[in-house]
Amino acid sequence: MTTTAVSSMTMPTSSTSAARLLIADDQRDVLEALRLLLKPEGFVIEAVTSPSGVLDALQSREFDAVLIDLNYTRDTTSGQEGLDLLSRIQANDSTLPVIVMTAWGSVDVAVEAMRRGARDFIQKPWENARLLSVLRTQVELSGALRHGQRLEAENRLLRAEGLPKFIANSEAMQPVLRLITNVGPSDANVLITGEHGSGKEVVARTLHALSSRASRPLVAVNTGGLPEGIFESELFGHVKGAFTDARTDRIGRFELAHGGTLFLDEIANVPMSQQAKLLRVLESGEMERVGSSQTRRVDVRIISATNANLNAEVDAGRFRQDLLFRLNTVEVQVPPLRERRQDISQLAMYFLSRYAERYRKPAKTLDPSAMQAMLEYSWPGNVRELDHAVERAVLLSSGDLVRVSDLSLRAPRENTQRMEDLSLEEVESLLIRKAIDRYGGNISQAADALGLSRSALYRRLQKYGIGSS
Repeated sequence: MTTTAVSSMTMPTSSTSAARLLIADDQRDVLEALRLLLKPEGFVIEAVTSPSGVLDALQSREFDAVLIDLNYTRDTTSGQEGLDLLSRIQANDSTLPVIVMTAWGSVDVAVEAMRRGARDFIQKPWENARLLSVLRTQVELSGALRHGQRLEAENRLLRAEGLPKFIANSEAMQPVLRLITNVGPSDANVLITGEHGSGKEVVARTLHALSSRASRPLVAVNTGGLPEGIFESELFGHVKGAFTDARTDRIGRFELAHGGTLFLDEIANVPMSQQAKLLRVLESGEMERVGSSQTRRVDVRIISATNANLNAEVDAGRFRQDLLFRLNTVEVQVPPLRERRQDISQLAMYFLSRYAERYRKPAKTLDPSAMQAMLEYSWPGNVRELDHAVERAVLLSSGDLVRVSDLSLRAPRENTQRMEDLSLEEVESLLIRKAIDRYGGNISQAADALGLSRSALYRRLQKYGIGSS
């Protein structure tokens, strides 16, 4: 590494107030010199000494620009560490301006950094005037770009162009909406977490509709519901003759989603043996159809969803940590319906209107006592349960008024019913729900406890309307 000399010239304080800057260099004296220069100019500085420190900071906090050195290991001058770091930053957020610092004589490395997406480069020893000018320019350009993207996303939300119906006026949903608005226009991979039926798929479709990929397909696949034997064929495709039943070539989900978005639902239930294959595609963008040696490149944005605690799954050895890192560039946590009760009445009226029109029923209204019952109910099945309850009520109600009895809400003490009073299907449904709750939504563990295969359990979940997203 080259020792950096800092020019003594100072610039007048600019209007760059509250611009957050992340700087990275393995030399403490360089970081201190930058801090002394930039802090009086209105920058809020956070300094780290390694590429991992940069990635950790970016994962937990927002910055307006990043200033990174290209070498972090003593006596290393290739710049490869910094180039790799630059590529990872770009993959996570292509709108974040990255300025690289290079020692004199490393212009070729600087050119490669620019090719990989760096906005500019600063040569050591730097000139204060140029460094400040570059930082101010990039912060302003980035701010304008992000502001424009946010405005466009907000406008599209307001116009609801191509979006699924997203009803979310409660206070608990406002952080979710802000995150969707900010992240939607990017290509960042998103992990959506939340209880069964909380609306994770609606969030996924909204993220896709807000992105630059909206004109391309959103391909959804329930990864946990794929038998292990056909997992690769479903996701990557196969060629004729790859296995006994492969009578023709088949395109997999990744290729179908090329240029668009791939939604991987129930991601926690991907078998460990298949996770490495999934990780490889996410890391390299390359894959082969089953039975073929031809490598194909795919360009997809990954949105995944789960109701399981993936960190706990990693600790238990059931989920790869490196795969989790690839999936959760941004995590969107969807609150359960019981934590967003302000949305219940609007959701109910939306479902009421939709199903009355679908089933050609007279326009329906909710009896005040029915609405009160819905507001007081705990909704263990979340928005999906509310949807089904209203659909059932539309079909069962006579006239134009929906009453409490039409909703068929489960009594709070239903689980205390004697087994002998229940039908065989009711008992099976109850046991499945209990197993799902006991294992936190982990399908593999619930299936093991029930003595079922995962595919058999998924068939029963579908049969009894026990949803996932």
